[in-house]
Amino acid sequence: MTNQVPDNHPRAASLRQRYAIAAHAKTGLVAETGTISHGRGEAFDYLLGEETPEPVKEHIKQAAALLLQAKHPVISINGNAAVLAGQYFSELSKAIPAKLEVNVFYGRTQERESMIAEFLKQYGANDVLGINPEARVPNLHSARGSVDKEGIAKADVVLVPLEDGDRTEALIAWGKKVISIDLNPLSRTARKSTINICDNITRAIPLMTAYAKELKGYAPEINKLADSIDNDKATARVLRFMRERLQKLEDELEK
Repeated sequence: MTNQVPDNHPRAASLRQRYAIAAHAKTGLVAETGTISHGRGEAFDYLLGEETPEPVKEHIKQAAALLLQAKHPVISINGNAAVLAGQYFSELSKAIPAKLEVNVFYGRTQERESMIAEFLKQYGANDVLGINPEARVPNLHSARGSVDKEGIAKADVVLVPLEDGDRTEALIAWGKKVISIDLNPLSRTARKSTINICDNITRAIPLMTAYAKELKGYAPEINKLADSIDNDKATARVLRFMRERLQKLEDELEK
């Protein structure tokens, strides 16, 4: 289906992402409900204009600093994240460096986790954790509570793209710092994280990698950025951006 999308289509990239999610839902790499999650994210991306707002670029840079500051950073990957940005996550994990761990909500069969891990390895990912998780997130009863003892269980900072709010809260309560990527600034994930990135992962992760490479080795700047994180203010800035953008569009229509 992706080869039927002309390159000059105004939403070519978005359509190709949609088709990729649907195709991998058939193989089992993406959960059946993954298409619903993707559609919900697309809806909020419209409110951003399908571009990364300037304030969000600052939040991405803060997140890169937080990963660089960490002693044991881990990037958690589910099916949607792998399909949409597997290559980008592999590059980010090497730039930090950070470990990659497969963690899914639906269909924890070990077979599905292995499928996601092999998918990531196609893009150069090395040792991918989470196939045989032996630890549990305290007070988290869903399948996502099973974590690798050398990965999320040991981590001080966890990057959780396309997350569910239960695990975000449980990880925070467990003493972890959580970087989420959620296009819905009103979600529990976005509001409870240490810092939320309100952006499409296909834009956010390459930018985060670039910032990590730019900051690496500059400890004072890394610490300054990481210590300046205020997620409430970050979320408020995103909501303000959306409101002002919608107001501008309304004003243009009423002329």
